[in-house]
Amino acid sequence: MKKPLVSILISSYNKGNYLEECIKSCLKQTYSNYEIILLDNYSNDKTDKILKKFSKQVKILKKRKVTKFPSLNQIDLLIKAFKTSKGSIICLLDADDFYHIKKIEKIEKIFSLKKKNDVIFDLPIIKKKNRNKKFKLKTKTQKNIWPTIIPTSSISMRRTFFKKCLDLKIFNKFSLLEIDFRINVLAINFFKKYYIFRENVTFYRETEGSIMSNIKKYSKKWWIKRNQAHEYMINLLKKNKIKYKNLDYSVTKMINLFL
Repeated sequence: MKKPLVSILISSYNKGNYLEECIKSCLKQTYSNYEIILLDNYSNDKTDKILKKFSKQVKILKKRKVTKFPSLNQIDLLIKAFKTSKGSIICLLDADDFYHIKKIEKIEKIFSLKKKNDVIFDLPIIKKKNRNKKFKLKTKTQKNIWPTIIPTSSISMRRTFFKKCLDLKIFNKFSLLEIDFRINVLAINFFKKYYIFRENVTFYRETEGSIMSNIKKYSKKWWIKRNQAHEYMINLLKKNKIKYKNLDYSVTKMINLFL
């Protein structure tokens, strides 16, 4: 029986220093039935030079930025990539991260065994300069609070789940919330049809200039983003007729009013 098609969706903007390693990690996969779709926000570094090398192996598309907010531009690229893709399994990948050569093979096998699971999260190796460390899940004590957010490149899902995200309009509003936050919350807190794969099959790079590194903890922007995270939770809970109450939200709301 032919294996299902897997679509690897890469979002890219000025990641020329890491892009070649990212693409090569996809081309070296032991799983054979896959496609690579890369959406670029018209990078102005050496990205174009690198992309020319892979133009016959990767479907490369360009799209102008739609906003000044990086998180929304990334979401816009991935939605375009999804609509272009044909795979029944979708794997997300940031252009500065890369995969273990057996990632797609292992992810597809889990989906084939766990028919009821719509999303698979894997726990990445975090690369920061010359150091590697394992990603750790934290135990959350507050009710209804979001989980530890597993990065974008460690998210794989059935096509039907991504379509459900679009139908529910979870990618609308909230200018500071990245796609990984939105999908983590929806899959873990609400639908609960997910699986956490604890093998390290993704390498997540912490770099200067990334979406996350641009917001310092406890800065004004950090508090605004935290308030948006709570509002996102409230919106989803409303659809399930669940009231949202926790101390963190009360404190965050008060600080935002003060700011």
